[in-house]
Order: sequence, then structure tokens, then C-alpha cells
Amino acid sequence: MKKILCLLLLLTTSPLLAEEIGSVDTVFKLLGANHKIVIEAFDDPDINGATCYLSRAKKGGITGSLGLAEDPSDASISCRQTGVIRLPAEIKSGEKDGAAVFKKSISILFKKIQVARFYDKSRHALVYLVYSDKLIEGSPKNSISVIPIAALSDKR
Repeated sequence: MKKILCLLLLLTTSPLLAEEIGSVDTVFKLLGANHKIVIEAFDDPDINGATCYLSRAKKGGITGSLGLAEDPSDASISCRQTGVIRLPAEIKSGEKDGAAVFKKSISILFKKIQVARFYDKSRHALVYLVYSDKLIEGSPKNSISVIPIAALSDKR
């Protein structure tokens, strides 16, 4: 029992969790929740001052209400500087290039929506990529967002 409680505590305090900002209904369902678009926000776990906003489709109906529906792969991302950004040395050197900064299951079996961060050294910018994947086949649907890093943000 203690192990389960510890696991739940870790999952609820994980930096890979997002805060739901709001949603809009897109399709009325007579039984169960409506289909909707959900807007979530999460902070980059490695970079203070970088926040991403993710919009994604979420299925409703009876299967959606029970958590059994497979959500569509459609997602969009917009990331912004929300504070002073100081890049850690491992990101500046490219060691953590393509680092996973967010993951969320969007089906009961093996489908996730993920956000990866890249650092563009030559343009001094953080690039965030949202995509979905499945164990068997991935999805070409994706979206990117860029946060330009001011030269002064680094030197403070």
C-alpha cells in the first residue's frame, strides 16, 4: 500500500504533468462527455522561465468518459518565455538535445503525446516539438514553437 501511495505522490508532483487551463466542446454526445479541445500548460522541467501551452483533441462519449477512447493525434503547441531564462550547461553544449519535457498517455494502449525540446545554438533559441506516437506506428502530425533567448538572459 505504501508503494502505491508513493507512486501516486510521484506522479502528481512530476514536472511532466500539465495544468488544465480550459476546454471547449466540439461535438455534443448524448451519453457521456462531449468531444472537446483541451488547453494545458506545463513548465519546462529543466529551464525555469519557459512555459508551453498545448491544445489537443479529447474524445468524449461513453468510452471517453471511462478513459477507454483513443484520443486523436491532433495537437498544437505555443511556448513562451515567462521569466528569466538561464540555460543549464548541458543544454548549451547540446548534451540534452531532443530531451523529452512532457509525455501524456492519450489512449489505454501505447499511444502518447510528447513534447521534445531542442536547442538551436546558432540562433540562440529553444525549439519545442509536439508529436504523438504509438508502439506500432507513429503519427506525422506535429507542431513546433520557438522561444528566442535574449543574450542577456544567459549572462545574469
